[in-house]
Amino acid sequence: MHYFHWIAGTILALAWFSRIVDAAIGMPSVADISKPEWDRDPVAASGNLASGNPRVSIIVPARNEEDDIEQSLARLLELDYDNYEVIAVNDRSTDRTGEIMERVAADFRLLSPHFSQRTREMGHPILRVIHHQELPTGWLGKTHAMWTATNAANGDWLLFTDADVLFKADSVRRAMAYAEAERADHVVLFPQMIMKRPGEYMMIAFFQTMFVFGHRPWKVADPKSRDHMGVGAFNLIRRSAYEAVGTYEALRMEVLDDMKLGKVVKNGGFVQRNVFGGDLISIRWANGALGVVNNLTKNFFAVLSFQWPRTLISAFGLAFLNLMPFLGVWLAHGWERLPYAVALGSMFLIYWGMSLRSGVPAYYFLLHPVSTALFIYTLMRSMFHTLWNDGIVWRGTKYPLEELRKGMV
Repeated sequence: MHYFHWIAGTILALAWFSRIVDAAIGMPSVADISKPEWDRDPVAASGNLASGNPRVSIIVPARNEEDDIEQSLARLLELDYDNYEVIAVNDRSTDRTGEIMERVAADFRLLSPHFSQRTREMGHPILRVIHHQELPTGWLGKTHAMWTATNAANGDWLLFTDADVLFKADSVRRAMAYAEAERADHVVLFPQMIMKRPGEYMMIAFFQTMFVFGHRPWKVADPKSRDHMGVGAFNLIRRSAYEAVGTYEALRMEVLDDMKLGKVVKNGGFVQRNVFGGDLISIRWANGALGVVNNLTKNFFAVLSFQWPRTLISAFGLAFLNLMPFLGVWLAHGWERLPYAVALGSMFLIYWGMSLRSGVPAYYFLLHPVSTALFIYTLMRSMFHTLWNDGIVWRGTKYPLEELRKGMV
């Protein structure tokens, strides 16, 4: 047992300490476009004042989103960017989503004199609604909705977002200014999480900690690294890059479509960036700790490529990495506790660093063992449900496991 604690503790200390050092060095390189220097127009950032701002097509897929879609679309119609369109896709909704989309579009035409002028000048409305009644074989509903919308879009840039994301008026303008200044092909803006319950704070803090540990946002800009990024709330991509990687047709059966878009863009050699933005965009991801569990049950098994041996190994790895520092510092004796203490200290520093941006107090570090147990439970639950159902059920549609495995990128 003496040697076990030294070996296990040293492995954990090196893993956590190396990551906090890496994050401390790399994270400052990730831009924050909410800062004053990005409060400008894209044409000013690009230096080509004669060309005007590039056109952006904002694509909003939605299925049964009657609680959120009106507010989300209303926020998008208030953007201060001067050259954009919104394409909302009602993906076979069984509630009032489609009806609300049409009403928002009609009200905007009626109430905005500026809209009428813009329509005459640009030749098309600022908000278009597409309704899907059926889903073709070999597609997920969301990827099909986004692919259909891009076929109807006429923007130089495509912005994929979700139906429950809230945009501030200057969000797109700042993101486009950054994209043009950096000559980027794909820009990911991290959303601010709206949290109202302790369970949400606890689970999101753990998720963000593991995200930093596993994905290294500061490495995304490095063309030599394999680190990539994609976020469903804000994937802004140059249309030429989107078409070059095969469009969403190449991702038609990808459950993790947002991250996989980032993967194919990075693998394609295009310039990828991710940025912070304060509250430029915000989203309430889940309602309570169990809401997080339910949201992740759909896609956790997909993260492990639908492989049960890999899932079991990952569950053990999560337990060792996240629980053993707490157990070891209590079970070990004397100097054997030192490496466990280094691991815990490094873990706390990650929590502290994330608290500066996420609004989750650093003391939620004390609940890290609880959130670890819930995430391991979620991982096993995701695997069990997928294998038991021989597929996943997402928004009322079942997708067979065999097709999901074949469609993975």
